[in-house]
Amino acid sequence: MKHAWNVFTANEIVKPRWDIGPSYHYRPDRPIFSRGNERSIITSVYNRIALDVAAITIQHVRLDDEGRFTSVMNTSLNSCLSLEANLDQTGRAFIQDIVQSMLDEGCVAIVPVDTDDDPEEGSWKIETMRTGKILEWYPQYVKVRVYNEQTGKKEDVLVPKRTVAIVENPFYAVMNEPNSTMQRLIRKLNILDAIDEQSGSGKLNLIIQLPYVIKTEARRQQAEKRRKDIEEQLSGSKYGVAYTDGTEHVVQLNRPVDNNLMSQIEYLTSMLYSQLGLTQSIMDGSADDKTMLNYLTRTVEPILSAIVDEMKRKFLSKTARSQKQSILFFRDPFKLVPVGEIAEIADKMTRNEIMTSNEIRQKIGMTPSKDPNADKLRNSNLSAPKEESTKQTISKEDKVQNGSEV
Repeated sequence: MKHAWNVFTANEIVKPRWDIGPSYHYRPDRPIFSRGNERSIITSVYNRIALDVAAITIQHVRLDDEGRFTSVMNTSLNSCLSLEANLDQTGRAFIQDIVQSMLDEGCVAIVPVDTDDDPEEGSWKIETMRTGKILEWYPQYVKVRVYNEQTGKKEDVLVPKRTVAIVENPFYAVMNEPNSTMQRLIRKLNILDAIDEQSGSGKLNLIIQLPYVIKTEARRQQAEKRRKDIEEQLSGSKYGVAYTDGTEHVVQLNRPVDNNLMSQIEYLTSMLYSQLGLTQSIMDGSADDKTMLNYLTRTVEPILSAIVDEMKRKFLSKTARSQKQSILFFRDPFKLVPVGEIAEIADKMTRNEIMTSNEIRQKIGMTPSKDPNADKLRNSNLSAPKEESTKQTISKEDKVQNGSEV
């Protein structure tokens, strides 16, 4: 009982709310889309690309002399990329935040918030990172708006360019230019939303033809009085019924008016999908392996390369790069493989000595085997080499002579 703890009991002795910072009814650090993008289909495109980019592993690694990956480094930077980027975000959520902000704003800043030393003094280690919106550009500095987890507010800070990773959207010309395909599509969608609001606003759009010519001021006043009278009848009636004189005629204009707005939106959507390497099958999850490979190569890879190259340039010093440190991304090819093909692929991988049996077992979610041969790159369909079988025979004879075997 001395070490017992209860969250409800502990909550009674927490400091009053005015001492622990401001509170919100929504998450204050989440990215907010600009220019009305949150109200259109553009949000689904941003979210789909961001999810696919965040699903690929980014790690701080060490290379060999030939520039090949050898091991993952146990550093705070690797922890930010794979486990916890800050108090509010995991590594995967942080990458998704980067991509969403970059696609929406055209350029995003990855700001190291907590470091073990002043970044302008020399070498430093990154403890936490956050995304920042770039407000102003200077020759050597940028002003960014970053969420401060200590105060619970977004604050504007001036930081040097050489300590902040500034990632520009590789598809800037297609998505963020003022007259780009995506911006034209957004404007068309906004017009369509305005038309929908007008058609659903409850207006009747009636024209009343009065039995006299309205040319004098007295006739205009009389017509205006008649119009207000009909409006009051419609608004004050339980079922919206009004009466008119037998010599008056009412023309209703709230019929659908044909225009080519929808066809233009469909054309711009298909053009945007083709320029981004997207298809409708990718958005609804029915794409085949060739379509997904094309999408991952043409859309996801340029975004990942832009993020990784900028992090490598800003967050790794020259000394670290000379020590063969790098930041790489790894895509798991088994994620898109159907269950029926896993056995054939596993056989080819092990038979050609590309992967061990335990590595295959790990990919399909099984625990590693304790057999030492399961960690060897060896074709199990062939007999053991002569030298290896000779060593096993000699070791067995030694055991027999020592009395360990009967």
